[in-house]
Amino acid sequence: MTEIRELTISDYDEMIKLWERCLLPSKPKGRDSKQEITRQMNRNPDLFLGAFEGRVLVGTVIGSYDGRKGWINRLAVDPEYRRQGIAQHLIARLEKVLREKGTRIVSALVEESNQESLSLFEKLGYVTHRSILYLSKRESENA
Repeated sequence: MTEIRELTISDYDEMIKLWERCLLPSKPKGRDSKQEITRQMNRNPDLFLGAFEGRVLVGTVIGSYDGRKGWINRLAVDPEYRRQGIAQHLIARLEKVLREKGTRIVSALVEESNQESLSLFEKLGYVTHRSILYLSKRESENA
């Protein structure tokens, strides 16, 4: 049975490997470096969740909260474990943590080509806002 628990920095290497298996782009020399993830985990350990089958990490989700809005980031489930409800459980657990922090809005950014994730979020009651454009300003390509 899948167990959902907080990730620790000792899960870092397996987390990066999982993201690679899921073809989830990451920046291990920047915002996803072990040092940066450690800093983020120390600040908000309850926003880093993993799904485990025994000792094997099969799913992740990372949340963020700015005091107003909660965000779902890095949702990933190992391709061999998909279609078992793991992503739904990760999202539900993160939504609970974010609600406990006071958020009334939970959002996710999903690439338009990722129809599987879009369908999942819509199934869970999320609304796609096609009129919103995502803009970013980065200090470097690894930010």
